[in-house]
Amino acid sequence: MDITALLLFAATVLPLICTPGPDMLFIASQALNGGASAGLRATLGVCAGYGVHSALVALGLAALIAASPWCFAVLRWAGVAYLAYLALRLLRSALKPGAIELRAVRAAAFRRGFLTAVLNPKGMLVYFAVLPQFMHGDGPAALQAMALSGVFVVLCGLVYTVLSLVLARTGARAQGFSDRRRRWVDGVSGGLVGVAAGVLAIG
Repeated sequence: MDITALLLFAATVLPLICTPGPDMLFIASQALNGGASAGLRATLGVCAGYGVHSALVALGLAALIAASPWCFAVLRWAGVAYLAYLALRLLRSALKPGAIELRAVRAAAFRRGFLTAVLNPKGMLVYFAVLPQFMHGDGPAALQAMALSGVFVVLCGLVYTVLSLVLARTGARAQGFSDRRRRWVDGVSGGLVGVAAGVLAIG
């Protein structure tokens, strides 16, 4: 595929990736709550979820989902419910004294990130609306879609990795001083995930 088309696509989707949305807010909550390890695991999970979207686009299934209001609504509200559940767990933790279980947070980060991305139909619509604009008739459509999708996933990984490393420092400082600050981090994390659920619900 033409390298110029790939670069133009990257320049187009990078601002979209950097705009706060459910994925970014979720990863931020994980990095604050569980440190760099949890943030990076969540990033891998989100990228894997977008890998599923990439496969669906290549197979042409994204068009069917986008054209079905019922299917789209089911995906969207499943994502809202899942994020709301995670937000509630974090907010409940913020109200309880005691040490945070970092191992549990880190172990679940990949799975939660994966589900957050897969259950976010907006990500699929970005693929469906933006990606075709950069496809041409000089090659198999599926291969072009996979190449463009690969660029998108790699950019997501880079942006979210930087975000995780930066926010992990803030979370580590709060975790290291007192349980009161740990609970503050849990509360902020829960609030971020709650906002992500709201963004997905009204988007």
